[in-house]
Amino acid sequence: MATSKTTAAEKRRLILDAAVRVFARQGFHTCRVSDIADEAGVAYGLVYHYFRSKDEVLDTLFRDRWSLMTALIEDVDGRDMPTRDKLRQITSFIFDSYRHDPELMKVIIVEVTRAANSFGQTHLQEIRGAYEGIARIVEHGQERGEIRGDVTSQFAAMAFYGAIEQVLTSWIFELLPFGEAEAEQAKTLIVETICGGLDARSA
Repeated sequence: MATSKTTAAEKRRLILDAAVRVFARQGFHTCRVSDIADEAGVAYGLVYHYFRSKDEVLDTLFRDRWSLMTALIEDVDGRDMPTRDKLRQITSFIFDSYRHDPELMKVIIVEVTRAANSFGQTHLQEIRGAYEGIARIVEHGQERGEIRGDVTSQFAAMAFYGAIEQVLTSWIFELLPFGEAEAEQAKTLIVETICGGLDARSA
């Protein structure tokens, strides 16, 4: 709950954290700004002081997390390591993000990236940017002879991220068991499943 001594940044963070819980529990489309205010323990008007609408709240949650991932992809691409290790680092970042903040990742997956016909439509360019970053990693692996060249880098990137998203969705809806052991195993299985079909073939 915000107090008179709470800073503006802390109040804004309080609202965002409350929104994550409300969106995860009720769904973005069924909740109201007043629900976020109640969850945060602040006045209804304070939410509008920091955000013009609940859409802007979701925008902020998505962009904050997605920008961290795209920065990680760019950083990993510049490292001198095998392509498999680069893809595993990306997988680890995403799965660890879910392990540490499952409600936020549920909101991002359910309300944005898997909602391409509604809210996700406004973020297609940012979502595509992550695919393109992964595709560049695959391209560089192809140039080094680590990745077979008869699979396009764009298709490989979509297959790789799509597999990660499907595993996350299975955890979110409790279709698969989730725990630290399952998360660690999934990191290996994703990379081995995708790269096992991408390994460079001898002539």
